[in-house]
Amino acid sequence: MSTASQTAGPYWHLIDFPEWADLLRGDGPNAGIAGERITLLGRVTDGDGAPCADAMVELWQADPEGQYDGAFHGFGRCATDANGEFRFTTLKPGPVRAAGNVFQAPHVTLSLFARGLLSQLVTRLYFAGEALNEQDPVLNAVPAARRGTLIARPEGPGTWRLDIRLQGEGETVFLEV
Repeated sequence: MSTASQTAGPYWHLIDFPEWADLLRGDGPNAGIAGERITLLGRVTDGDGAPCADAMVELWQADPEGQYDGAFHGFGRCATDANGEFRFTTLKPGPVRAAGNVFQAPHVTLSLFARGLLSQLVTRLYFAGEALNEQDPVLNAVPAARRGTLIARPEGPGTWRLDIRLQGEGETVFLEV
């Protein structure tokens, strides 16, 4: 007997709180926390390059000192718009201590939920020009030819862009977690 297949959405309207895309909003848990204010932009596209207008992007990050257990609330959520675009306002994370005396480069973990996916996809956003990118253990586990799919590029002062391709040529590297 066959059973119906189901995907993870698109039911984002039930869990979409647009204010969660602004981690620095005045009435939010991070109001008044110091650090370098940044905007993270991106566009989610499918294998044909068409925008994914009904995806949800979640952001998880450390605080500017590279800690996950401080006062900074490093979680955000943003639905993509009709052009597949997402936008977060947050603080730039600091280097995160890894096993041994190694530091992970400043990064943001992104989870993507979209129509056609049975579970979320997870990737990382690294910042172009960070010296620690050269020794980051996760980034260096990715083949050199594909690392660029994880590197956000500056797009004006304090603004970084990482476009995400779900499959096909130029597919973003996704992590198994």
